[in-house]
Amino acid sequence: MAKSNGAKSGTSVESEISDAEDLAPVKDSSELVEGAQDIDEILNSLKALLGALEKLQKARQEVGDIKPLVGRMLDGEMLGGEELEQLKAGVSGLSKLVRSYSDHQAALAKAQPARNLLDQVIKEG
Repeated sequence: MAKSNGAKSGTSVESEISDAEDLAPVKDSSELVEGAQDIDEILNSLKALLGALEKLQKARQEVGDIKPLVGRMLDGEMLGGEELEQLKAGVSGLSKLVRSYSDHQAALAKAQPARNLLDQVIKEG
């Protein structure tokens, strides 16, 4: 009877070892999936940063170079015609520029892990 118990426990141990080996690749696969998800998140954050940068540059262009006009206005100069219209358009676009700048800063902070990924890829490549 001892032999039959030994045979059963031997088969049971082999089965457990086989099961453990089957689980090991699954664990590695889940790590790969997590890594791929991290890479996807990093790439998405880079895309968001690029979009925010484009919006920021567009807002800057819409505002234009109004600094000299604002300075002249603050000095008490009278502006008229085209300069006044340019100043009005620029000042109304300032709030959009501030929002775009804030969005850009948030996207920049979120995309910082991309720097580490790029460094790692460059070192391995």
